[in-house]
Amino acid sequence: MPKEKREENDTAEGAGLKNTRPSLESTRPFGAHIRMSWWKPLAVIVVPSVALVVVQVLFRLAVGLIEGSDEPLSPAYTPLRFLSDSLSIGVTGVLAVLLLAWMAKVPWRSLLSSPRAFDRQRFVQYLIGAALLVSVGIGVIALVAPEAPGWTTFGFTGTTMAMLVVTFLFTPIQSAGEELMYRSAVMPTAASWVRPVLPALAIGLLVSSLHFAVMHGSTDPWLFGYFFVVGASTALIAIISRGIEASIAFHVANNVMMSTVNSLMAGGKVYTLDRSTETGDASLLILAAVNIAMVALVWMRERRAGVAKQPGLTNDMK
Repeated sequence: MPKEKREENDTAEGAGLKNTRPSLESTRPFGAHIRMSWWKPLAVIVVPSVALVVVQVLFRLAVGLIEGSDEPLSPAYTPLRFLSDSLSIGVTGVLAVLLLAWMAKVPWRSLLSSPRAFDRQRFVQYLIGAALLVSVGIGVIALVAPEAPGWTTFGFTGTTMAMLVVTFLFTPIQSAGEELMYRSAVMPTAASWVRPVLPALAIGLLVSSLHFAVMHGSTDPWLFGYFFVVGASTALIAIISRGIEASIAFHVANNVMMSTVNSLMAGGKVYTLDRSTETGDASLLILAAVNIAMVALVWMRERRAGVAKQPGLTNDMK
């Protein structure tokens, strides 16, 4: 070996650079592209979750003081309660991404999409497709199980108008916050516990989906199962498309449209999201089918675009 080459290697070894491995691995698929110490995922999962509960309770208590309510934590959604919940979720979603970026020492943009850049056009296209699918789902529920979501009669009052304003302005923030927390932060950190690509993706999907379902606080098996399906579907969407644009688009379309219909069909009053035992039923299978249809839509679109074959899925199984 030439003397100069030996000196370079000696210098690298002396500086401790030879065995350094990057935290961001762009040759691996999105969702399994972050390398971390084993304990760091625990912090990324626990800290934002605790922060969400604390911030949400504090915001609700503040709203209770403003409204003069004796039950600020009630599941009945007033415009201010809806606003406070949306903002608290949005804030903690950003916190989760920034925490992961800091702990893993990776660019925060790599947690939105990797190895490609975040694509706004992709988001708009998927938002349109998601809106169509969710519309079909809502239409089917209206035909076969209109009583299941708790709809009463159509009404339009000042309360309805306020709910619609909050829905259109702040529900996208809430939806994006959930995707940032569970798909951008929790999924890749949980996946980092396992090295082989496919098991890593499976672990990341399972942990993030269960965490998503648990954090929705439902004790009803139908609702818990539905939230798990939502989490698993949006995780699959993110893996297939190599980013969270489609996941955010679907989440925004679903939450905005469902909240809009809930507001309009509450008889001009506030509506309640009751997630206690025996509040869910088989009609949730319709909405679950919408989630599965969105996964299929994303798969077909990405396959047509020639990017469904993820880096790492075939070439880096170890």
